[in-house]
Amino acid sequence: MPLSPRVAFFTDSFHEVNGVALTSRQLDAFARRKQLPFLSIHAGPATRLTRGGAYWEYELQRGRALVSLDRDLSLDLLLTRYRGDVLQCVREFQPDLIHITGPGDFGILGFWLSRTLDVPLVASWHTNLHEFAARRLEKLLGFIPEGPRRASSQFADRTSLDAVLWFYAKAEVCLAPNRELIELVGQGTGRPTFLMQRGVDTLLFSPERREPGDRPFTCGFVGRLQAEKNVRFLVDLERALLGAGVRNFRFLIVGDGGEKEWLQQNLQHAEFPGVLKGEELARAYANMDVFVFPSFTDTFGNVILEAMASGVPAVVTTGGGPKFLVESGVTGFIAADDAAFIASVIHLAEDRDLRDRMGVLARRNALSRSWDLAFEQVYEAYRCCLSGRRKALAGVC
Repeated sequence: MPLSPRVAFFTDSFHEVNGVALTSRQLDAFARRKQLPFLSIHAGPATRLTRGGAYWEYELQRGRALVSLDRDLSLDLLLTRYRGDVLQCVREFQPDLIHITGPGDFGILGFWLSRTLDVPLVASWHTNLHEFAARRLEKLLGFIPEGPRRASSQFADRTSLDAVLWFYAKAEVCLAPNRELIELVGQGTGRPTFLMQRGVDTLLFSPERREPGDRPFTCGFVGRLQAEKNVRFLVDLERALLGAGVRNFRFLIVGDGGEKEWLQQNLQHAEFPGVLKGEELARAYANMDVFVFPSFTDTFGNVILEAMASGVPAVVTTGGGPKFLVESGVTGFIAADDAAFIASVIHLAEDRDLRDRMGVLARRNALSRSWDLAFEQVYEAYRCCLSGRRKALAGVC
């Protein structure tokens, strides 16, 4: 078994602004930096194959038969038109395994190739698609009574989860970003499931980017402005701050999505700079006083780490992966319910010393989380996958 497996990586999101794309770009960069044999296959502005020693990149231009999943993310229903060219490329690269990021167009193409070439398949879980489906359906059915609406949402959740787990069960090994999902995916697929964490760029995201001078108490949010992020709760939070007598504050809401217009109409003290990247994004984080993240559906929460690296304490819910990043009462707060979430933010608004102490500890925590360490663990999972395939071929249980 090779020390550095030859990996063909199929990701459904690469150039977009979301957690899957960020993680995919970082894994791609890790392989290049370490000069590992790596074939990166993803969507791009034009179809082109680039061979650069151990690293190959094959970008495929999505066509017109698109299903829009978000403002900057689509699925190409006819991506299989490339299957002959991609099959030839993958054969030439001779991967030891294929890694896919989900049941999107590129993930399905990677799955087909793994079966066609009899190459072991690794599937990483990045998004709780079942919860997204349920939240978006509940929003769409807002015109019907609550009982039937909730029942429809719960049915969508269950059926979507069953379908996604069926797909992931086709892999030899699965990867998941937190302990809860390791258990869910492992039990639901019957496959060995390993941790795939995330890192953060602590040089880019730093408290040193905070601008001098006084400013209103700033509650920050970064992410897609969609129903599954529970962003409408920010309106409840604003009302609670005003009701508690907090007046000199603002919301800094970075991102875009279908809920943006509603938030603009219903928040009185909010700024919407849109999607920010690079140093602009890093400055935005550094100028926050607390990072508020009311989502229950995120599997990890890269934005939590970016805020913490910027010296900003975070308030998160008990749902999803963010709670595994925050040490409640030390680097921020994990709120058991809406009332606790609001109380935590008000507490930080009223106690500058507390948020300064938490910010220092949040930064210290982020410094221990590197992308290299995260992906070294992924490569260990790759080796376990190949070891399992070798044992299976030898008839060893």
